[in-house]
Amino acid sequence: MDITTKLALVLGLFFFTVLLNLPFGYLRAKVKKFSFHWFLYIHLPIPLIFLGRRLSQLSWHYIPLFVAAALIGQFSGGGLVF
Repeated sequence: MDITTKLALVLGLFFFTVLLNLPFGYLRAKVKKFSFHWFLYIHLPIPLIFLGRRLSQLSWHYIPLFVAAALIGQFSGGGLVF
């Protein structure tokens, strides 16, 4: 895999992770902290991110980057006001 393809995969999965976590962060902000739904909204996107990383054949070394993307999405979504 050349560097351009790998960079495109990493950036695509990064933005996918942020966008996926936005609605879950919004929902998480609306429920009581440490409740069942709070934990559910944090952990539901994780299997999709894992699947995306595995299907794109990226190594485990990129996991911290995707954790950061998930946190950005969760906190950004929690700050959305409608």
